[in-house]
Amino acid sequence: MRREDFQFLPISINVTNKKILLIGGGKVATHKGTIMARIVSEQVTVLSPEFTEVIRRLPFNFIEKEYQKSDLEGFFLVYVCTGNHELNAQIKADAESLGILTSVCDSPFLCDFVSPAIHNEGHVTISVGTNGRDAFQSVSIRNQISALIKEGKIII
Repeated sequence: MRREDFQFLPISINVTNKKILLIGGGKVATHKGTIMARIVSEQVTVLSPEFTEVIRRLPFNFIEKEYQKSDLEGFFLVYVCTGNHELNAQIKADAESLGILTSVCDSPFLCDFVSPAIHNEGHVTISVGTNGRDAFQSVSIRNQISALIKEGKIII
């Protein structure tokens, strides 16, 4: 299957009181965690044998260890950001066998969902996605929308 054949349904998922697992503690996990911290915090657990200093400052729970399938138990969503492609694929397979929705950062082919570029303004959330094709394009469009809102050209 080609990347352009993927179809993602844009939805907002209720994560109130739902546990979210972020696997990885490096640069990509730190970037994903920084974005997540703006929306969710106390329900996020980060699992990795090591962590960047920046991710450690985020308001998450941390488990410092190597991944095991049993670590997935009780989680609603999983973000996989280890930088190890074989491990990422194994985690995705493990999560799928448990019925857990999974996003493998930097690998849309393994994702059940992808995260859009987001702008929050009060109770309104604007998200821009490209079906996992071009994150930079999503961010660029989101930034243009954000600028229009700040300039008062879009009223929320």
